[in-house]
Amino acid sequence: MDVLVGKKKAMAYVLAIVTGFNAGENEITIKARGRSISTAVDTAEIVKSRFVPDAKITDIKIGTEQVEQRAVSTIEITMKK
Repeated sequence: MDVLVGKKKAMAYVLAIVTGFNAGENEITIKARGRSISTAVDTAEIVKSRFVPDAKITDIKIGTEQVEQRAVSTIEITMKK
């Protein structure tokens, strides 16, 4: 399951991830780019520390995308239960 982080507050994405884990998902990928990267990191840490303590961050990928002749940073955080 992929969670795309945008302009909402971190708790909205935390709710989506916790719901996914409770629905039986074993692996969730949090994807963000640009200014949303800090929200994605906060989301992963909140899920791991408060709501799903047995969840682990298994992989972090960072990269760059070209968007309208600009370079935009990207991140993918993979969590497993």
